[in-house]
Amino acid sequence: MRRMPDEKTPGERLLVGLSRIGTVLRNQAWRETSPRGMNPTQAQSLAFLARSQPLGARLTELADQLAVTQSTASESVSALERKGLVERTRDPADGRAIRITLTETGRSAAAGVEVWPDLLLEVVEDLDAQEQGVLLRLILKMIRGLQVRGEIPPHRMCVTCTHFRPHVHDDPELPHHCAFVDAPFGDRQLRVDCLEHAPAGDAEEATWSAFVSRG
Repeated sequence: MRRMPDEKTPGERLLVGLSRIGTVLRNQAWRETSPRGMNPTQAQSLAFLARSQPLGARLTELADQLAVTQSTASESVSALERKGLVERTRDPADGRAIRITLTETGRSAAAGVEVWPDLLLEVVEDLDAQEQGVLLRLILKMIRGLQVRGEIPPHRMCVTCTHFRPHVHDDPELPHHCAFVDAPFGDRQLRVDCLEHAPAGDAEEATWSAFVSRG
C-alpha cells in the first residue's frame, strides 16, 4: 500500500493546525471588540486588569502579560484612560511607582470583553470531558515550555503553584489536590490564571515531573 506523500513532520502539521485556530481567534477578537470602540490589545488589557483587582498592575507587568512592548501597552492604557475605563494611581507599596486600575465603568466593560464568543465555546463544548482535560493538559505543557525558554512571562497556573499536589488521589476523575482550598480536582479544572497562585519556587520542577509522569 502506497503512503500519502507529506513533506511536513507531525510537529509542523500541528503548527499548521494551531495557526488556523489562531487566525479564527484573531478574527473573532476584532469582531467582538470593534463594536465596543476598542482593539484586541485594549480588550486584553481590561481583562488582565480585571483579574488583577483590586491592586491592578504596573505598566511593565501589563506589557509582559500581553507579550507586547511597553510602548504598545502604554498606548493601550492611554486610550482606555481617555475612555474613562482605567486610571493611574500610586503604588501603595512604592510611592514612586504607578499602578493601573479599573474604574467602575472599566469593571463593567471588562465583564463584557471576558465573555468568549459563542463560536469558540461551541467548538470547545463539542469535545467530551476527557478530551477537554487532555487538551487543557497539552496547552499547559506548551505554555510552560514557552515560559522555560523565556518567550513568555510566568503565568499563574496550577502546575507552577505551591498549593498544587498532582496525582495524590486514587479517583481518576479527581486525581489532584489544591492545598489552598483543601479540595481534590481533575484535569478539566486545571487553571491557567489563578488569583490565589503562589509560585512553587524550588519545588516547581519536582511538582511538574509528578504532574507529567501520569495522565
